[in-house]
Amino acid sequence: MTDRPIELDERRGMAAQKATNNRRRRAAVKAQHAGLVARQHDLEANLFAAEAATWPEAADKARYLLERFAAALSCDDPRLQSMVAAVLSDFTRLSESDELDG
Repeated sequence: MTDRPIELDERRGMAAQKATNNRRRRAAVKAQHAGLVARQHDLEANLFAAEAATWPEAADKARYLLERFAAALSCDDPRLQSMVAAVLSDFTRLSESDELDG
């Protein structure tokens, strides 16, 4: 008996090694995705837990929803992309001017 562990991947053929690597990568991506979804749910719970107290807070909520909406669509329509970008730009500009005034 030896103290050195046997590296099973070295004893498999290239196809089996590739399949094993693909399974490992899929599992890692699945775990990362589950973590991302959990963090997104936490963000949404915090973001929408209470009513907005100011226009910039309301704009932040609307911005988040628009970004989610745009991401959920295939957004192949450049006109729609342009409209979403314009509204997000308006939110940013108006929020910044409101912060400077306040």
